[in-house]
Amino acid sequence: MASAPLPHSARIVRTERLMLLPVGLEHLPDLVRLKADPRVFSFMLHGVRTPERTREELEDEIDFWQVRGYGIWAVHRMEDESFLGIAGLMERPDGRGVALRYALWPEERGKGYAREAARAALDFGHRAGLSRIIAVARETNHPSRAVLADLGMRQCAEFVNHGHRMLVYESLR
Repeated sequence: MASAPLPHSARIVRTERLMLLPVGLEHLPDLVRLKADPRVFSFMLHGVRTPERTREELEDEIDFWQVRGYGIWAVHRMEDESFLGIAGLMERPDGRGVALRYALWPEERGKGYAREAARAALDFGHRAGLSRIIAVARETNHPSRAVLADLGMRQCAEFVNHGHRMLVYESLR
């Protein structure tokens, strides 16, 4: 028997400096800019997105929240409510499992926001009943790998994607 979905307010996550809001149509303009920026999404699975593709993904992410009770959040700084990027959990299309994902504006990097948002998403996923959460990073993406290591995720596998060595990390609970 499936459990009832969490009310919207229970899906909002607050950390010391951040508020994570489940993505909704109100986030589309920010997501279009973020996902079209090669500084942010050239490292992500499937690369930069068109506005149309971003809208399709957003609709899927909204549905995912309804079905799974977890998903992708829009990350906002509490101090000024500015949109910093995204963090959350998604089912990888390659069948590897539920994956932690995060992408922030380059100018917001180096401030601990990715680590703080990723930790909140990872903890939410484990509280939601996920016993294993993975994350994938390019071998050359040292900042992302450092975040995953700081979260206590351990490298468990690797694969090659479009000529890039990809490292798979996992968190078990």
